[in-house]
Amino acid sequence: MGKGDMKSKKGKINRGSFGASRPKKKQNKKARIEKLNLAKSE
Repeated sequence: MGKGDMKSKKGKINRGSFGASRPKKKQNKKARIEKLNLAKSE
């Protein structure tokens, strides 16, 4: 997990993109954790 990994925060910072691990807007911590858990279970 590093700069080349698009699922990690470092990878998203490197590419300048946003997602579950690097949200654009500040999101409620509970909602963010639930979203990450749903993505992992799929």
